[in-house]
Amino acid sequence: MSELRGPVVLRASDHRSLAVAAAALAAGGIVGLPTETVYGVGVIPRPEALQALLAAKQRPVDKGIALLIDDLDQVDDLVVVGAAARRLAERFWPGPLTLVLPLRRPELAPEALTGGRDTLALRIPDHAVPRALARELGPLAVSSANRSGEPDARTAEALVVSLGPSLAVVIDDGPVRGGVPSSVVAVDARGRVAVLREGAIERSMIDALFGEEA
Repeated sequence: MSELRGPVVLRASDHRSLAVAAAALAAGGIVGLPTETVYGVGVIPRPEALQALLAAKQRPVDKGIALLIDDLDQVDDLVVVGAAARRLAERFWPGPLTLVLPLRRPELAPEALTGGRDTLALRIPDHAVPRALARELGPLAVSSANRSGEPDARTAEALVVSLGPSLAVVIDDGPVRGGVPSSVVAVDARGRVAVLREGAIERSMIDALFGEEA
């Protein structure tokens, strides 16, 4: 019986790190990467890679997976971005805000991304590594770097301990700056705003943006 091998771990400052991670993602592998909130594990959102990510995290398919993007233009065909969503994006992106928006073309979004719902979660992170990979490869399906129900990984070492054998590459950028997961805010097709999870961005900041509407 062969031993499980760990991932290739490269410092973010290593000039090879992005190219090695991009190649692993393009080949269908799972990559561990830093964000400004917590470490994540990501794949290109193809069905087989998404299933591998769910299996590694022991995550139910109905929870869905967020896309990390470099620019809203990358998801114009996927989601409806109304005035309220743009207002939130302009105020808090790049940063620790996950927007849950209505799907424009459900057939383009695998169930593993949506959790079977008619919405999709998106974020532009305030970190150069995931944005560079998304700029090169397109949107990345990224979930927190831990098995479902376990604490979030705030270091690359914790990520490797939790999910190491499932990963192809890990980019290590030291301890994360924030350590608190993103806030999750849904904006429906009518522009109604709902805070689904209060995280790094306080609910009061979102309320202040919309007054009594939020």
